[in-house]
Amino acid sequence: MSRLDATDLAQRLGRQAEGVCRFYLSNGRKQGNYWQVGDVRNTAGRSMFVRLHDSAKGVAGKWTDPATGEHGDLLDVIRESLGLIDFADVAEEARRFLSLPQPESEPVTFRARTPPVPSGSSEAAHRLWRMTQPITGSVAEAYLRKRGITDLRGAANLRFHPNCYWRPEGDGLTETWPAMIAAVTNLNGKVTGAHRTWLARDGSAKAPIDPPRKAMGDLLGNAVRFGEAQDVMAAGEGIETILSLRQAMPPMPMVSALSAGHLAAILFPANMRRLYIVRDNDPAGDGARDSLVDRARGAGIEAITLSPMLGDFNEDLVMRGLAALRAEVRVQLAPEDVSRFMVLAA
Repeated sequence: MSRLDATDLAQRLGRQAEGVCRFYLSNGRKQGNYWQVGDVRNTAGRSMFVRLHDSAKGVAGKWTDPATGEHGDLLDVIRESLGLIDFADVAEEARRFLSLPQPESEPVTFRARTPPVPSGSSEAAHRLWRMTQPITGSVAEAYLRKRGITDLRGAANLRFHPNCYWRPEGDGLTETWPAMIAAVTNLNGKVTGAHRTWLARDGSAKAPIDPPRKAMGDLLGNAVRFGEAQDVMAAGEGIETILSLRQAMPPMPMVSALSAGHLAAILFPANMRRLYIVRDNDPAGDGARDSLVDRARGAGIEAITLSPMLGDFNEDLVMRGLAALRAEVRVQLAPEDVSRFMVLAA
């Protein structure tokens, strides 16, 4: 028999897609028109989807793993599930499965594909970030407007994904929802992680899923940054809390650490001399504040706490309005920072 190229083999495997999945991805199971499994290496789970039948959406045998950004065909499944390296071995195994004779001549050159990365890793976060779109005019911008956040100057680390995959913590099918994506970066601006906030399709609220927010990548010490770090900076937990405070003083650089635990561990820019700690009114917020105050003072940095009237500054903004938020923040700032950072919002 004449030599088959990779496309021919992939197409033949696609015509037996379910059989291929049952054999090489035995830890998965059929879900409608797809085979669902943890990943291409046959890990148990529900992240990866293999199309079992040709349709308007694609051909049988094509697969994607939203958690890592990997995708490919059934030749990739054979290679990864068996840990093969050379295409000659992959082709031999495919022909064995298809009951085809082995070639007498040279092996086929294997086409390149996206290399795998660990789920939840920094590289997976990089891939997600590269798939995002500008936030302007998006569902994410509409959502922020509903939260009173209209000024997004200096918010380049916020973008939008129209169909971001969401997986439940336990059993259940993976879903897709619009999402606001925030880049987590280190002090040098390198993306180390990503934070996803899944949204209702009209941007009216968060998506009706639990949890509606998740972070991935290397988070410890890093943060979602708004504006370039200077000698004065504000740091808090949630993205919406920080964005709300920026409505009152857009020029001040601020960071969102995403949680109380990560707030206590943020790294300080080398030229930092004053840090405003944006507190949430809860026990976790108090603990993060106390830890960060101790660290800042130990590094010779002045630490000043900014406290909301209600639960957090976004609640203040929504319930009391921007003028009231400006007034309550103004009296908590160092006098020189009022003129420096609030003059444009006066």
